[in-house]
Amino acid sequence: MRMDLGLRGRVAIVTGSSKGIGKAIALGLAEEGTRVVICARKRQQLEEAREEIQSSTGSEVLALQADLTRRSDIKGLVKETYNRFRSIDILVNNAGGPPATTFLGTPEREWRHGVNLLLMSVIRMCREVIPYMRKQRWGRIVNMTSFAAKQPADRLAISNTIRAGIFGLSKTLSNELAEDNVLVNCVCPGWTLTERVIELAKAQSVEMGKPYEEIVHGWESTIPLKRLAQPREIANLVVFLASERASYITGAVIQVDGGLIKALL
Repeated sequence: MRMDLGLRGRVAIVTGSSKGIGKAIALGLAEEGTRVVICARKRQQLEEAREEIQSSTGSEVLALQADLTRRSDIKGLVKETYNRFRSIDILVNNAGGPPATTFLGTPEREWRHGVNLLLMSVIRMCREVIPYMRKQRWGRIVNMTSFAAKQPADRLAISNTIRAGIFGLSKTLSNELAEDNVLVNCVCPGWTLTERVIELAKAQSVEMGKPYEEIVHGWESTIPLKRLAQPREIANLVVFLASERASYITGAVIQVDGGLIKALL
């Protein structure tokens, strides 16, 4: 018997959703009857994702081109979503990762871009949607981070640093918004088989002079389940956290990593 997640008719914005984990999340929400707004910078990939999700689920999908590093794009995205659906119930903040680099190999401009993409986009999206959620006294915000925020990964200096800051932001929001029934949580994916991870593996392959397969196998060997995740395995948790069934979960940081993170907390 299928669990009713109580998502039918809700409205969700999923950023960075033309491919990878973001697309899998949008698909998972749409399968539950959620009306989904997807966004990305590249129009063609965005339209292909919209067509795929809508045709396979029957749910309404709105595709809006947006650059998350631009404040004006974020404002336009949220305004158009509300004008179309007259509600915003769910926000999933998901942004692509910065390039692989070491601390000393990262110029200051890359740090600024990383802050703008990974942190300021979350702050700006939340500032825009929270008034709607507070007014209706119902909302779910899920901030996608990374296992690297708990257990820093080699050559991911920007991501290791900035994604950890989203934990503090999310906890702050969860405390401030709880009385309005707006729940805020973080999800930390482990190594997941996406285009982004494939690119990281190839970059490390070139940098270290090792075959691509050896890099991926090295990651797999550190995971108790001995494999990388599929995007849908990450999406399953996000869909639950966005639902009525997660009504007493807020301020949490939950990893979906196959056991990769070794810490107790």
